[in-house]
Amino acid sequence: MQFMTSAEIRQAFLEYFREQGHTIVGSSSLIPGNDPTLLFTNAGMVQFKDVFLGTDKRDYTRATTSQRCVRAGGKHNDLENVGYTARHHTFFEMLGNFSFGDYFKTEAIRFAWTFLTEVLQLPAERLWVTVHHSDDEAEKIWKEEIGVDPERFSKLDEDNFWSMGDTGPCGPCTEIFFDHGPDVAGGPPGSPDEDGDRYIEIWNIVFMQYNRSADGTTALLPKPSVDTGMGLERVAAVLQNVHSNYEIDLFRELLAAAAAAVGCPNQQQKSLRVIADHIRSSCFLITDGVVPSNEGRGYVLRRIVRRAIRHGNKLGAKGAFFHKLVAAMAEVMGDAYPELRTQQAQIEKILLKEEQQFARTLDNGMSILEQAIASLTTNELPGETVFRLYDTYGFPVDLTADVAREHDLTLDMDGFESAMQAQRQRARAAGQFSVDYNEQLQLEGETCFNGYQALEDRGRVMLLLRDGESVTQLAAGDRGVVVLENTAFYAESGGQVGDAGVLRWDRGCSLLQIVAKKVSIIYIMVK
Repeated sequence: MQFMTSAEIRQAFLEYFREQGHTIVGSSSLIPGNDPTLLFTNAGMVQFKDVFLGTDKRDYTRATTSQRCVRAGGKHNDLENVGYTARHHTFFEMLGNFSFGDYFKTEAIRFAWTFLTEVLQLPAERLWVTVHHSDDEAEKIWKEEIGVDPERFSKLDEDNFWSMGDTGPCGPCTEIFFDHGPDVAGGPPGSPDEDGDRYIEIWNIVFMQYNRSADGTTALLPKPSVDTGMGLERVAAVLQNVHSNYEIDLFRELLAAAAAAVGCPNQQQKSLRVIADHIRSSCFLITDGVVPSNEGRGYVLRRIVRRAIRHGNKLGAKGAFFHKLVAAMAEVMGDAYPELRTQQAQIEKILLKEEQQFARTLDNGMSILEQAIASLTTNELPGETVFRLYDTYGFPVDLTADVAREHDLTLDMDGFESAMQAQRQRARAAGQFSVDYNEQLQLEGETCFNGYQALEDRGRVMLLLRDGESVTQLAAGDRGVVVLENTAFYAESGGQVGDAGVLRWDRGCSLLQIVAKKVSIIYIMVK
């Protein structure tokens, strides 16, 4: 084996397949433009799905790519494993070669074996091959044409049938594993002890023969095709003679930058691996147009960012630190992805804003969580506590699960779902106010509106009402009205609907809906 940097491996792969008649195609966005069933681009073939289906015609029948991928939501979700294994990532690069009705099993297998054993010079005796149990054709090619040792060969079931999602192109596959040696725990694929790290999959060839419909039925594709994937980070670990993906060149500078940012000298900390991984996915998601929010892709990004912040906080980070790693990302991967440099300032701005927003609740949320854990008499965190952290402090459930996992605890997800359902019912009820405050209230003065200058504001509560009567407090579940001294919330006027948002105080928060402008009258339901 020869030592190669990640950039050299990427270039060697693309050049090899270019020489084999493949067109080099640039990485597509992490936001799939042709598949509403996918949250993110999670494999190299996503941008070619319609080509495989025969509905998109290209001027080439062979392609090769280095595709950026995210697996942090939906069917393919590795988020919770990051930091606990040597090879799971939320962001990774998939090197791939594709045939759209051109070559099929023989050529695809030969391309893979030649690249691994001749271009990368991996020893054949350290490779292990698997096929789907029904694929006699692929088995024959491997054993009779390639000459693979039958003692390093397995026939597997569901592990060797690949699909991009619940629907779409699918088919049997053949995989190539690298053997890290007997000093690493774990057996070969298909064996009872295969869960160890000795044998690591580095190449997967999917023989696209079928299209799966929503009802589960499969039909033959117009032309049999090939989808190949080789994980850049995993192969780099092999060629750089390290066992963990986090020890390769792509991560060394990021880990060093993360250690400096949080003031942690030990770069072997699992939390630093989480931070280094999450800055990669965060940067690339933002360059592709995703911003932190409370729904969809934006919520996944928010979960990733907040998980990184929590791990930095765990290591003793003082103040905002995550956005400072964008410069290191631009330095490490900017040659391959120039958009990291051109958008660096914007990425930093978005991440800093998210850090500042989460910092307001992180300490309080962690304090409540730690108190709850300390008072447990079982190994399960109550669902009501999980819900309170999510609803009041903006703690994503997987962030609470991450902390619980560190204490060998599980979450009461049934209790959490019950609390969520009760909240939904309260939210529906909150929209049905029995008192028309907009008609009944005659208030003097005017609230200072600062919404054109800022999206957040601080001020005093001037009046609190329940059922039209002035009160000094509202209990959990109450509906009422609050009048503020000043506000950043815009009231309905001139055809523009009123803002919605959150009112926070020392011990809680509530959803808001502005209903008047002269004085800031806000419908409120206390959680």
